[in-house]
Amino acid sequence: MMNKGLLIVVSGPSGAGKGTICKQLLKVEPDVMLSVSATTRGPRVGEVEGANYYFLSKDEFEALIAKDEFLEYANVYGNYYGTPKKYVQEKTLQGKNVLLEIDIQGALQIKEKYPQGVFIFILPPSMKELRHRIITRGTETEAAIEQRFKCAFEEINYVRKYDYCVINDDVDTAVDKVKAIIKAEQCKITEDIDSIISRFKEEI
Repeated sequence: MMNKGLLIVVSGPSGAGKGTICKQLLKVEPDVMLSVSATTRGPRVGEVEGANYYFLSKDEFEALIAKDEFLEYANVYGNYYGTPKKYVQEKTLQGKNVLLEIDIQGALQIKEKYPQGVFIFILPPSMKELRHRIITRGTETEAAIEQRFKCAFEEINYVRKYDYCVINDDVDTAVDKVKAIIKAEQCKITEDIDSIISRFKEEI
């Protein structure tokens, strides 16, 4: 019997390193695949339908919203972005673990609709290190850095709403912790336990 896969939702403040952790996890865990979002923006050079995004018209996207077909969605600068329920359901039923890196507000939307997901919050080792990481990106003004730092400080309070917290003081160690969380979740007693017990009884 194939075990159902997990939806693994990873988020945390900007600069915590969640993107780096997710990229590394995808390299070392063949049973983990990245969630594919839907969007109404046009494809960029090199982007592939169904691999990078599902590209939809505004009418198509809003029709799916009306049918409650998204685990979460948002309108960002005039374009919709969302996580389709169908994709997650199909892949997890195939036994695949679906990884979704998303902002905190999106993660909390998903938790309301898909509470069986595994919600992991990535934290930096310290606020001092977080500031250092944001600054060393070298892509933002001092004012933007201060705003991002302030937002990150506020976002840390949301950690209580997650199932797990991983402190990213070393990427490889953090990835190992996420792998351990996945393994533990796969061994949890779930609604499938009755079918597992029945299978053993049939062998007696």
